[in-house]
Amino acid sequence: MRGHTAQISNRGGRWRLYVVLMGVPVSHWPEHHFGPTPTVPTAAERSRVLNTFGFVAVDGAGWEWVEDNEIYGDDTSPVLLLASIRVRSRDGGQS
Repeated sequence: MRGHTAQISNRGGRWRLYVVLMGVPVSHWPEHHFGPTPTVPTAAERSRVLNTFGFVAVDGAGWEWVEDNEIYGDDTSPVLLLASIRVRSRDGGQS
């Protein structure tokens, strides 16, 4: 499948949006921190950030949410919320 995956995650009340670029060091992935907020950044806010990175959602893609435990296998540990969406370069290429 062409394109990349953008993800948003929350840790300690801070939302972080980034685009996974295979073969590129994590330290070079485009990343945005929304700062402490009690609510999830809206789809419009996430789209604006992706646009500043040079990406848009692929046609028909939507955010898919999952939850995980902070400590693997421990259902009493805090829950981490993660969402992802397929994106492509704004100019139509893979980036």
